[in-house]
Amino acid sequence: MDKILVLDFGGQYDQLIARRIRALHVFAEIKAYNRITPAEISAAGYRGIVFTGGPNSVYAENAPRIDSAVLSLGIPILGICYGHQLLCFLAGGTVAPSEKGSEYGKTELTVKPGVLFRDVPETSVVWMSHTDAVAAPPVGFTVIASTEKCPVAAVCDEDRRLFGVQFHPEVTHSVCGETVLRNFLFGVCGCGTDWQLDDVIEQTISEYRWRLDGKRVLLALSGGVDSAVAAVLLHRAVGDRLVCVFVDHGMMRKNEGDFVEHTFSQGFGIKLVRVNAAERFFKELKGVTDPEQKRKIIGEAFIRVFEREAKKLGKNEVLAQGTIYPDVVESGKGDAAVIKSHHNVGGLPEQMGFSQIAEPLRDFFKDEVREIGEKLGLPKALVWRQPFPGPGLGVRVIGEVTPEKVAMLQEADAIFREELEAATLPQQANQYFAALTDTKSVGVMGDARAYGYVLALRAVSTDDFMTAAWTRLPYDLLERVSSRITNEVPGITRVVYDITSKPPATVEWE
Repeated sequence: MDKILVLDFGGQYDQLIARRIRALHVFAEIKAYNRITPAEISAAGYRGIVFTGGPNSVYAENAPRIDSAVLSLGIPILGICYGHQLLCFLAGGTVAPSEKGSEYGKTELTVKPGVLFRDVPETSVVWMSHTDAVAAPPVGFTVIASTEKCPVAAVCDEDRRLFGVQFHPEVTHSVCGETVLRNFLFGVCGCGTDWQLDDVIEQTISEYRWRLDGKRVLLALSGGVDSAVAAVLLHRAVGDRLVCVFVDHGMMRKNEGDFVEHTFSQGFGIKLVRVNAAERFFKELKGVTDPEQKRKIIGEAFIRVFEREAKKLGKNEVLAQGTIYPDVVESGKGDAAVIKSHHNVGGLPEQMGFSQIAEPLRDFFKDEVREIGEKLGLPKALVWRQPFPGPGLGVRVIGEVTPEKVAMLQEADAIFREELEAATLPQQANQYFAALTDTKSVGVMGDARAYGYVLALRAVSTDDFMTAAWTRLPYDLLERVSSRITNEVPGITRVVYDITSKPPATVEWE
């Protein structure tokens, strides 16, 4: 199988680059620049290398760099943003603060014909984000694109198959970005399109059938997409030797606990142990308002409940987790020994006695996991469910979390999602939810003064969740949602709509 190395220099788009490459049916994996040597790169058989962006200046003393020997491996390289500057710097060019000022956002690019810009118009819009620029390209390199502020917006040494672009072809704002990536993968690197999920699913099932032969497997099922898909995949591999423990902390969305239980125990015949532990979680959250402390308390309680249930079930050799590729990249830049440290089971004590960890999704991105879920027959309502934080509504109730507040939010959130999903919208909302603020407001209900909570509605539109714009929902829809919530959910007297994009805000409130 042909594969591309995405060499990470600290940029925020490393995962997006790899996802875009995989979407073109070429396998891509991410490695930190300081975790792999040119010799290891050569031995691994990569068909091409992408240098990612990064926040540093390449000429700074402690700037992230790789040995310039990587340029002499005979493997094609595409440098993006910082990677473009680094490529030129390593090859002997000059990088300096841009004489014409920084470039951020949409910019018009002018290109020259060549293999990298085949089928790209002479002028097109790209996404720029830089303060430094290549002042003088290396000897042997040709300038193949420019913008008003950036005379050296792309370079190439076609003989050595080295290319650099100052813009970001991986983001959708770069109109011809996919074409540029295609040209690099297929025109320069000569990759085949042999990354096909159908084949990979069967390979993964076969691999785990062999690796887990005769062993009992315990999986912590959170009810989220990742652990759900991991459960069905492993069930295909080991059958009844898989047991899922579903810890219901009482802070899921309305009716989700019952939905998860029904889907797995009845829909797939998977052995499922549901633990209703809401009372314990609410007791430990009493009086806590700090969001990070809430996350830690919920995570720790989850581990303790899971540990208790695991002991009840007897000896299980294998711990299974819904770890996905971004978890691996973010926590260890690809180190195989890294175990997911999140709301699931990260940090489980060694004394539990597991001899093996099974992470069947550790090579997949979220969109690939969803596609796998569909192919395995999981219901769309689960596979395409709204993103949901591990601590659940515990971090959508601002301030102290109580059973009463959670119940209030469950009802209000269900109304918002129901109305949004029934409406025909001019703009797609990729994530939408309600958050119960810790602010109270005076209202009038039934000719009497009322004093209740302010509820915030949030809907965002995005391609990758790295940036997100607030969704322009129709006023009549917002009015209908507000009216239903204030009439149907006691305790809420006012509804507001969050119109803050990411950045500067995050998608979640906490």
